[in-house]
Amino acid sequence: AAASGAHGARPNPPALPDPTRGFCLPAGTWLLYLPCTWSIGLAAEPGCLPDWPMLSLFAVGAVLMRGAGCTINDMWDRDYDRKVARTASRPLAAGDISTFQSFVFLGGQLSLALCVLLCLNYYSIILGAASLSLVVTYPLMKRITYWPQLVLGLTFNWGALLGWSAIKGSCEWSVCLPLYLSGVMWTLVYDTIYAHQDKRDDIVIGVKSTALQFKEDTKQWLSGFSLAMLLGLCVAGMNCNQTFPYYSAVAAVGAHLAHQIYTLDIDKPEDCWKKFASNRTVGILLFTGIVLGNL
Repeated sequence: AAASGAHGARPNPPALPDPTRGFCLPAGTWLLYLPCTWSIGLAAEPGCLPDWPMLSLFAVGAVLMRGAGCTINDMWDRDYDRKVARTASRPLAAGDISTFQSFVFLGGQLSLALCVLLCLNYYSIILGAASLSLVVTYPLMKRITYWPQLVLGLTFNWGALLGWSAIKGSCEWSVCLPLYLSGVMWTLVYDTIYAHQDKRDDIVIGVKSTALQFKEDTKQWLSGFSLAMLLGLCVAGMNCNQTFPYYSAVAAVGAHLAHQIYTLDIDKPEDCWKKFASNRTVGILLFTGIVLGNL
């Protein structure tokens, strides 16, 4: 599958290079995985590195669940995909595979993901299973609301809760909740940018997005979401006694987002893709600050 979440209905523009390719994982997988790393990093004891085996386990889980999300999205959207030249060749849309075969494949993905989940504590197993309803229903949101990116944010950033509980045995809500909400705001930024690539197709097909909702006011909305993200990160940091390197990283994240928004051309799909993919750097900056802050 070419892209994740809100991106599931639309593949990455084939003519553009993927700047994440050197990091092995596609952009969508990074964006699902990075909130997990933040949470695992913040849960580490002062002076200690994050739990690397847990980071590895969550990386496997991110690959599997991102893949499952793409499969579910393609199943929901096969009729829409047939109407767009860039997605008409997808296996389900083209009729190369059946719905039953898709269910079998999805079952395999979810079974492997369940194996990863069962490696965690009981609290985390229940918490992780609770996210499945969001994974399954998210693709429907673009049919009924102009805010599917918000639902994607609630889905994609579940790891901000799960990573902490996997280390600590339960969530410390004074840390996890602002971290989670920061991730949701971040998703609204990068996925609104992404959605501007396909706003013309979306109008023709009849699906909704924040790009269509915000229109020419997009930059003002993105600025507001970015400020809310930074505020949430500061609150999370204060509540777990983070140190100067962490706040330096938060400042760097703010600068990166400001540059994204200031230079964004919402009418150029190539620029929207470039800005969207650069959000991997945002997540890595924050994770680096968390690790150095703990040390």
